[in-house]
Amino acid sequence: VTIPGAVEAWHRLSQDHGRRDFAEMLRPAIALAEDGYPIPPRIAYDWDRFLDKITSTDAGKRIFMPTGTPAEVGDVIRQPELAATLRIIADKGPAGFYEGPVAEDMVATLRRLGGLHALEDFASHKGLYVDPISTNYRGYDIHECPPNGQGFVALIMLNICEGFDHSNLSPLDALRLHQQAEAGRLAYRDRDAFLGDPDASPVPLENLLSKEYAAEQRALISPDRAMASLAEPGMRASSDTVYLTVVDGDGNAVSFINSLFNGFGTGLMSDKTGVMFQNRGALFTVSETHPSRIGPGRRPPHTIMPGIATKNGRTVMPFGVMGGHYQPFGHVHLLGNVIDFGLDVQQALEMPRVFHFEDVLSVETGIPEPTVAQLRALGHEVEHAPVAFGGGQAIWIDHERGVLIGG
Repeated sequence: VTIPGAVEAWHRLSQDHGRRDFAEMLRPAIALAEDGYPIPPRIAYDWDRFLDKITSTDAGKRIFMPTGTPAEVGDVIRQPELAATLRIIADKGPAGFYEGPVAEDMVATLRRLGGLHALEDFASHKGLYVDPISTNYRGYDIHECPPNGQGFVALIMLNICEGFDHSNLSPLDALRLHQQAEAGRLAYRDRDAFLGDPDASPVPLENLLSKEYAAEQRALISPDRAMASLAEPGMRASSDTVYLTVVDGDGNAVSFINSLFNGFGTGLMSDKTGVMFQNRGALFTVSETHPSRIGPGRRPPHTIMPGIATKNGRTVMPFGVMGGHYQPFGHVHLLGNVIDFGLDVQQALEMPRVFHFEDVLSVETGIPEPTVAQLRALGHEVEHAPVAFGGGQAIWIDHERGVLIGG
């Protein structure tokens, strides 16, 4: 999320110090890839779940199963090919990835596997600087990235939830979770109807983010019963996402997120570069009339959404959660915990969560059983989530005391 002048400042920095700073930034990653890193329990768990996927190519087998047997907790994994690729990027910048031998190997690998990629596809790629979209929630301006991301879904949910009085409720009250779930159902219905590449299919954000539209949607939600039906969502749930946020001594804040989408992306590794390919294209549809239809030069919908909250023009909290399609729910839950219930960021992130997706209300471990029973009584089909929806990070900037509070 940019602020006025930040783009120009970044370009000046890039011209003056870019290559040197870029190489320094990549140094720790290069060392980890080359010298190795031990596998912690959580990564071992995911590794085991996706073992067949990540060893589906010879390159993947060589890296992820170096002894011929599955890696275990504490085993040290080295990725020398990836270290070499990162060195090229450190030396040449983006051109080291999108052009030259790295791109040539990726294209050759993809074409050998049946892909239609060409070197021109990589060379013509450009990242975009975009203006954030926002809404005001109880005095706080909440900023999200625009489509082709799903940040507007969280803003729709916030607009709907703003009209509910939670002052006499607890964070895990069944009514609060029910209203949040219903708001999510309506917002995700809009996501699946409108989200696509805005250059090809503009998203009607002015209408979707209006307070009048939120009031119309809020009127559909009953405190006593879940809505009987909604259109089926068109996208599948999964995540392999990493979020981070940092605030410096001058109060500059970065909210950053990156993802391969599904666990380990496609599971396909480039033959020589050590690059694991993402599978964001899975969110395209083959429908010829849908905004997210696949086509030449189109960007697929994506789920990753870094956020920043400001108040009276000052940044007060960069934040983000992981979890693929869950993320709008995660943003609304976190912001409600902080703004509505006064929790600090660590408490807010630790609070158990719910997620309504594909007609099922999934609840994390920690949601009290009486609350689960109440949600079922309201008409929700409730199931216990087998794993947590995804972690999160946030930094609260206490301007009055000059203190940063992280979670």
